[in-house]
Amino acid sequence: MSASATGQQQGIKQILRYFGWTVAWGWGLLTIIGGLGLIITLGPWPPTNGWFALFSGLAAWPPTAWTLRRYRGISFPGWVRFVAAFAIILLGRLTLKIEGRGTFLPDRLPWQTL
Repeated sequence: MSASATGQQQGIKQILRYFGWTVAWGWGLLTIIGGLGLIITLGPWPPTNGWFALFSGLAAWPPTAWTLRRYRGISFPGWVRFVAAFAIILLGRLTLKIEGRGTFLPDRLPWQTL
């Protein structure tokens, strides 16, 4: 493998790392703030009022991974945090469906309201 090909691979890995980091921060902040907002406006009960979004955001948020690694010695790769955050959101949607307060998939997507 030539030196330029190795350099390109390193560049792509670094771009993907920054992209994943940006998405993790965005998802974490969006869902943590949104989940807290729902808990404050709708109340803490039933557990679907923002708790699933809050915990999904905490699972994906880089400071959570940093804190666990630093103080507990537990290291979670980015893909594990993504799977955990996605699974928590899916469980929340499934809970809404079982409770009868919503559908598993959203009724309308943002671009369908235009």
